[in-house]
Amino acid sequence: MSSSEPAIVPELLVTDISRSITFWCGLCGFEINYERPDEGFAYISRNTAHIMLEQYRIGRNWVTAQLDRPFGRGINFQISVSDLAPILSALRHADYPLFLPPETTWYRIGGGREVGVRQFLVADPDGYLLRFQTTIGRRATTG
Repeated sequence: MSSSEPAIVPELLVTDISRSITFWCGLCGFEINYERPDEGFAYISRNTAHIMLEQYRIGRNWVTAQLDRPFGRGINFQISVSDLAPILSALRHADYPLFLPPETTWYRIGGGREVGVRQFLVADPDGYLLRFQTTIGRRATTG
């Protein structure tokens, strides 16, 4: 494995691969690295964020329990980007709802330091939560 390949790539089962590609690539700026349409499969990326999408009941699905919507309950995928504005603009233009509007928050990271991020959350068509964020800096912990 080369150092540019991610060590973990989540594979998400989706109900409609075309609709998912439209959301992930058309609205969120991912691109298709490769796809296998006959298997309902696409490997997509945005810079170093990589995701595999596979349509449920077409490809080789590994399902451990009944899939109930929304999928991915209890997980959100943090995706670091340099600028939130293009994604927010595309979502707004498509009248696509946000799960959490843009916010600025600071998280403690240890050593008396915290990191600031500007972020928002959006659910993909199957309910997987995506948390797009950009780092705004680091500072000494306050309070």
